[in-house]
Amino acid sequence: MKKRISTVFLMMFVLLLWTPVVWADSAGLAANVEEVYQSETSALDDAGDAEEMISEVKDAAETAVEAVEEAIPPAPADPIDIAEDLVKEGGIENTKKALDLALEAVKKEPNSYRANWMAARTCREYANEIKRSERQGWEDVCKEYGKKGMNYAEKATQLNPDGVEGYYWYGTSVGIYSDGTGILTALREGLKDKTQSNFETAYKIDKTYQKGGPIIALGRFWYVLPWPLNDKTKSMEYFREFQKTEFYRHPKTPEFNVYFAELLMDSRGTRDEAKALLQDVPNFSADAYWNKRAKDLLSGL
Repeated sequence: MKKRISTVFLMMFVLLLWTPVVWADSAGLAANVEEVYQSETSALDDAGDAEEMISEVKDAAETAVEAVEEAIPPAPADPIDIAEDLVKEGGIENTKKALDLALEAVKKEPNSYRANWMAARTCREYANEIKRSERQGWEDVCKEYGKKGMNYAEKATQLNPDGVEGYYWYGTSVGIYSDGTGILTALREGLKDKTQSNFETAYKIDKTYQKGGPIIALGRFWYVLPWPLNDKTKSMEYFREFQKTEFYRHPKTPEFNVYFAELLMDSRGTRDEAKALLQDVPNFSADAYWNKRAKDLLSGL
C-alpha cells in the first residue's frame, strides 16, 4: 500500500516538473509563429511596393516612347506603294493618279526596276480604264499609253531579267496598244513574237502572278491571233489549266469566263459550257464591265 502511494506521489511530482516545460515550449512556438507571420507580412508589403514602383517606371517609359515617336516626323509614304493601292481601287481617276505618281518616280529613278514596271503597269491600267468607259477617243489613249507601257516594261526586263513583272506588263501593254491600233497593225510592227516571248517568260518565272495572269494571257493570245497564226488548241490548254487554279471564279478574274466562253462558242459541242460560264459571272464578280460583256454574249447564244 505504501509502495503504491509513493509511486503516485512520484508521478505527480514528475508531472508538475514537466508541465512548465511544455508551457514554455508552447509560448516559444507561438512567439516563433508570430515572428514568421510578421516577417512574411513585411515581405509581402515590400513586394507590393516594388511591384507598384515597377508599374510606375513602365508607365513612365511608355510615355517617354510615345513622346519621342510624336517628336519624330513619319517617313514619307512610298509613291509606288500609293500608286499600287490606287490601281487596286480602280477607276479612271485613281489610275490616272497612280500613273502620275509612277511616271514621277521613274523620272527621279530612271534605273529603278520597280519604278519602270510600275510605270508600264499604270500606263496599261489607265488606258484600259478609258477603254472600259467607252469614252470618245479611247482608241488614241490605248495607242499612246500602250506604246509608253511597252517602253517602260522593256526597260524593266533589261534591268532585271529574272523579274516576272517586266515581261507580264510588256505583253499586256501590247494588248492594250492593239486595242487602239488594231491587231493587224500590231502584227505588221512585228509585235507578235515579242508578245509571245514576254508572256511565255512571265509564265515560266511565275504563272501565278496577278492571280494567274500569265495563264489567262497566253490562252487569250493564241485565240485572238488571226488565222493562220492562231492556235485554239493551245488556247484551250491554257484556259483548262487556269480552271484548275485557285484563281478560277475569283472576283478579280471575271474576264477569264468571258474569254473562255468566246473560245467555246466557236464549237456547237461546247456552247452549253460557254453559256454556263457566262451565266456564272454575276455569281462571283460585281465588275460591271465584265458582267455586261457576259450578258451581251449570252444574248447571242
